[in-house]
Amino acid sequence: MKYKNPIIIAFTMLMFLSCSTNPFTGKKTLALIPNSQLFPTSFSQYNQVLSEGKVITGTQESEMIKRVGQRIAVAAERWLNANGKTGYLNDYKWEYNLIQEDVVNAWCMPGGKIAFYTGILPVAQNETAIAVIMGHEVAHALANHGQQRMSAGMLQQGLAVAGNIAIKDEKSRNAFNQYYGIGSQVGVMLPFSRSHETEADRIGLYLTAIAGYNPDEGAELWKRMAQASGGQAPPEILSTHPANQTRINNLTALSPQAKAEAKKFGVSAFRPIGNY
Repeated sequence: MKYKNPIIIAFTMLMFLSCSTNPFTGKKTLALIPNSQLFPTSFSQYNQVLSEGKVITGTQESEMIKRVGQRIAVAAERWLNANGKTGYLNDYKWEYNLIQEDVVNAWCMPGGKIAFYTGILPVAQNETAIAVIMGHEVAHALANHGQQRMSAGMLQQGLAVAGNIAIKDEKSRNAFNQYYGIGSQVGVMLPFSRSHETEADRIGLYLTAIAGYNPDEGAELWKRMAQASGGQAPPEILSTHPANQTRINNLTALSPQAKAEAKKFGVSAFRPIGNY
């Protein structure tokens, strides 16, 4: 018992002292790793990915990725400035690259380093869909989702260690490890990740519309994503992402809200969707 109270007190203090504020929701979020440490690591990892892959430059598609990325970044800055968050992006170092690899994926690392893989282009089909994807990935970075996931993982591991120290009986300790592992993953970590995806869909669609792209394409993109997956996704409760139909429904409902948000910035008409 002599370990239990100090451990609990330490974790409680850590949670209170290591928080940041999500600029889009105003909610406090866990931030055990500050951006001052996270961003340099992120930038280094990004450079490593580029050095190990085949980066495409000078093509219509690679230039589109950069163009869309810059427009989404400008939209993000406009939104943040209008909502009293001037200077929020000072430490972000935007970079947009297209990598030759046949995987349906794109990502944005903490601090604004973005990669698209060529395998996602046939599913996207048009520049507006690229903007939807870009907005979603940028939203993850802006809302510090990577920082939160790393912090949550550290907390999950820390509580597991604390439980093993506090529980002296071996049988009880083994039971704790079994149930804690499953319970914390299915009951906490996976829902936490799904909530980030839903939040990034909302923020991203707003940025897409403010950048001048039609947010109606969000639901259409995910219809194509669902078709491309061939129904291979795991059940939602066991996934880091919401089910495809859940996302389609959410994006359909969010589109009018995104259009209304864009109007606040003088955007009342959108670029034609078209194809590449």
